[in-house]
Amino acid sequence: MTPTIATRAPVGINLTSENPRGRAGSIGLWLVMLAQLMLVLDATVVNVALPHIATDLHFDRAELSWVLNGYAVAFGGLLLLGGRIGDVVGRRRTFLVGVAAFTLFSLLGGLATSPLLLVIARALQGLGAAFAAPSVLALITTSAKDDGARNRALALFSAIASMGGALGLILGGLLTDTTSWRWTLFINVPIGVVVLIAVPRLVAETPRRPGRFDILGAVTATGGAVAIVWGLIQAGDVGWSSPRTIGGLVVGAALIAVLAVTERRVAHPLLRPQLLRSPSRVAALAAMAATYGGMLAMFFLMVQYLEDDLHLTPMVTGLAFLPMPLSIFAMSRIVPRLLERFGAVRLVIFGTALRVVAFLPLTQLKTDTPFALVLLALLGTGISAGMTFMPLTTLALRNVEPEHAGSASGLFQTMQQLGGAVGLAIVASIYAAFAIPGDFLTGGRAGFWSATVLSALALAAVLGLVFKPRKAV
Repeated sequence: MTPTIATRAPVGINLTSENPRGRAGSIGLWLVMLAQLMLVLDATVVNVALPHIATDLHFDRAELSWVLNGYAVAFGGLLLLGGRIGDVVGRRRTFLVGVAAFTLFSLLGGLATSPLLLVIARALQGLGAAFAAPSVLALITTSAKDDGARNRALALFSAIASMGGALGLILGGLLTDTTSWRWTLFINVPIGVVVLIAVPRLVAETPRRPGRFDILGAVTATGGAVAIVWGLIQAGDVGWSSPRTIGGLVVGAALIAVLAVTERRVAHPLLRPQLLRSPSRVAALAAMAATYGGMLAMFFLMVQYLEDDLHLTPMVTGLAFLPMPLSIFAMSRIVPRLLERFGAVRLVIFGTALRVVAFLPLTQLKTDTPFALVLLALLGTGISAGMTFMPLTTLALRNVEPEHAGSASGLFQTMQQLGGAVGLAIVASIYAAFAIPGDFLTGGRAGFWSATVLSALALAAVLGLVFKPRKAV
């Protein structure tokens, strides 16, 4: 892919040693990746702290889920707009605006004194993340000099994307136990400030491209996502046949239908229809949505199992997830070589199948289940995530023109974030439907079964590629 980074200083990201200012470019890359890690961490960093947040701010059960989903829905619903803005006005500029907003609302969220203020701050954090995240991936993919450099960058990005959720649980547990739940938000402030100061000096701006913003697309995409997730969350409390549940799902589906129609007619669509003409890309998007939904749901349930059933502290609960990021990081070192040898489709099939196998023991949890079995399931989940995220990213972004890299990466991360929000909402509703007060395991096993089904759906999506011509993948 031809680089689009400007040739004058500041130097752009270059992953090869041929750049005489490669050290500065490498530092710039790591800072951009650090910002991406910060954005991914926030999907789960407050998870372990939820019981403390509920007590401190007097959340009820229905409201509490929005501390997680308020961020995920705003993040996922506005990612396409963020990607498009980056394509038009410059990716570095859009990235910095997003990081600035994310940093500011992290500070305000940590200072929140009521449930409403915290949920609003989390949603506005998601807005900032939606502007920053597509530009991260676009800067990386358009700056790589060759396929090898591009694969190494994507491997690092995928490792961050896949292990960020588990790292968020570990960090959230440490901060909650040693300081306060508010530091799960305050921790973003110094990181954001460093990124805002250093990145303009180390990463070059990309060229602006002509175009307009699809405001109707942004409204319908975000509104549809919010309505669907709201309807699914309601189902756990009021039932699947409730008018509130059905109404939320119907409104969401109607808005998504409007999005699908309008994107074919506007001159500068938020979602470019031609991006969905590749079978491999569609399969990768579907697999990513189901994969991330299953993993976030597993995190949500596992935290409750460890804290409520095993009575572990938040710090120990967070550390229990350590096998996941360690195994993901280890896999990120070898996946580029495996990709060259076996191809993206084979790796994704094997990895998603392994995740289904890893989830199955969790569906049979009992009060006397050996803790080693739980750790083994987390280790298998980490290995499978490390094996699948980078190949899925490769399939989703293959053969995308540089000028549309922001839109394509925004679409990919949209499916990841909305898949996580929808998957979590579904599993949480199923868990609540089967829950017995004072007994996690009855509802928990049902929830783990639904998370396993989501992983099986990811496997089904990529199995379809086996029957496609090789050139399509």
